[in-house]
Amino acid sequence: MKKMLIRGGSIPAGVGVTKSYVDIVAPELLKDQIEVINRSRPKDTSFEGVWTFYEDIDIFKPEILVIHFGVDDIFRPVYRSEFKENMVQLVRLARQRFDPKIFLLTSHTFENSVAMDAANIFYKTIREVASDLDCMLVTVHLWWMSYIDESGKKLKDFVQSDSAYPNDEGHKIFAKILLEKVKTKLKTEKTDECYY
Repeated sequence: MKKMLIRGGSIPAGVGVTKSYVDIVAPELLKDQIEVINRSRPKDTSFEGVWTFYEDIDIFKPEILVIHFGVDDIFRPVYRSEFKENMVQLVRLARQRFDPKIFLLTSHTFENSVAMDAANIFYKTIREVASDLDCMLVTVHLWWMSYIDESGKKLKDFVQSDSAYPNDEGHKIFAKILLEKVKTKLKTEKTDECYY
């Protein structure tokens, strides 16, 4: 059985919800013989991700690593340059130690334009790291906007009262996107194996 480890902050830790997106994807991926391990903690930033790499990530040596930091970094605040360096360090450490498939997630959108401008800076940074280091990019914020537009609902229907974190309905969007990306990657790998 393969292991997929998710390391991040408040969102994957499930702050303020009864069921996080990690709780939703875990039983689904178990059907594909993938055990989901969640090592995310409330308020953790990318700094904590680096500082606890060996105890939270390396010890498990997962075949799939999902890194989901950003929102807590924004509100800490962590400088963009520090965030980028931390993300790069996490990816490089993982590659050196056990070379997993790596997925980098962005997060949701914000109604407050100042918060959204800050989020976009961090989401662009995640995109840069994914491109530079050949990681799988999961652009949750773009899917999020599209889903809300198609559903006819409003952003407030998917976030908690302060809008910093998604609510239960918002976590369902995260889960759907991540599941689709991971399963697509697995199917691609199986197809590639047929050629050997």
